[in-house]
Amino acid sequence: MTRVQSDARTDVLVIGGGIIGLAVAWRAAQRGLRTAVVDPSPGGGAGQVAAGMLAPVTELQYGEEPLLRLGMASNERYADFAAELTEASGGQDTGYRWCGTIAVALDSDDREELRELHAFHRRLGLDSTWLTGREARRLEPMLAPGVRGALHVADDHQVDGRRMLRALLLACERAGVLIHRAEAVELLVEDGRATGARLGTGETVAADRIVLAAGPHSHRLAGLPEGVLPAIRPVKGQILRLRIPDAYRPFLSRNVRAVVRGQHLYLVPRENGELVIGATTEEQGYDTTVTAGGVYELLRDAHELVPGITELPLVETSAGLRPGSPDNAPLLGPTALPGLVAATGHYRNGVLLTPVTADLVSEYLATGELPDLAQPFTPTRFSPDRSTTKASA
Repeated sequence: MTRVQSDARTDVLVIGGGIIGLAVAWRAAQRGLRTAVVDPSPGGGAGQVAAGMLAPVTELQYGEEPLLRLGMASNERYADFAAELTEASGGQDTGYRWCGTIAVALDSDDREELRELHAFHRRLGLDSTWLTGREARRLEPMLAPGVRGALHVADDHQVDGRRMLRALLLACERAGVLIHRAEAVELLVEDGRATGARLGTGETVAADRIVLAAGPHSHRLAGLPEGVLPAIRPVKGQILRLRIPDAYRPFLSRNVRAVVRGQHLYLVPRENGELVIGATTEEQGYDTTVTAGGVYELLRDAHELVPGITELPLVETSAGLRPGSPDNAPLLGPTALPGLVAATGHYRNGVLLTPVTADLVSEYLATGELPDLAQPFTPTRFSPDRSTTKASA
């Protein structure tokens, strides 16, 4: 049941009811903190559009070792997190599945780049296996005949972002989290400390700690002092959902990804017969229009990778906004404004990093100490004076 109170006070106020905000709120409530969430459409956001591929190893880019450690830690927690969430939500399935990922090279240049990535994985002690084109097609027969090589990462997983959002919303409500279905229009600051938020309804909610988890809108909140949070840019991603008829199953057994014409592409097969294809990367501001060009490019590139997709019914096209920080890594923990905590800027990894973000931020909210795993991602890394992690204690 959703409850809204006028001029309420709480221990923790989470601004933003997407997948990150709800997970933080749920974990905070579990720690005995009176928690509220403010969002006009809780359970929305980028998680409604995301494919839900949990692939920290195949997402790895050079120079991103701290982000890799964060992603690996989150991936290791996912099975327990998903099981606990299903129980806490009264049996809501999250679509969590251990399936592995195969990263494919379509030409000799891609193969050499993938070979270098495999060597990088080995130097870091990561578990990935090099496959010839023939071996890759043996694992996934629907791959194009011209595949030149691949990396197989058996420990990657997937989850259904939409199911997970439903489960998180139910778990929050069952844990006693107050859900304010309204917009936070202003951050309230008194005596140099964040103290609450004013809602679009005219109500105010006071809190000891405010968690800013509003994705690409986080830095736009009125009342937020200049320089406290870097700009979180919106990065548009268009995504397609196809249906795999029973006669075509099994179509793909694993997550499949590749770089086609310089663009990252992935295909995520669900157990329920859905195939998710994504995603474009567009710096188009806050526009979420689905375009014919975006749909065409995804279908063209996916067809080059898996020719059989042209036989599948196209059932949905959509677009969402990834929240990108200046270095594309998340902002976790206290800001330079006392009382204000960040949980935003996850860019392409919001679904993957949900369990670890919820654990790290709720740990800080409950104890005032930020765990070591979160230290490379404090918002103050962008501040000239690099304020300490106790800044908003």
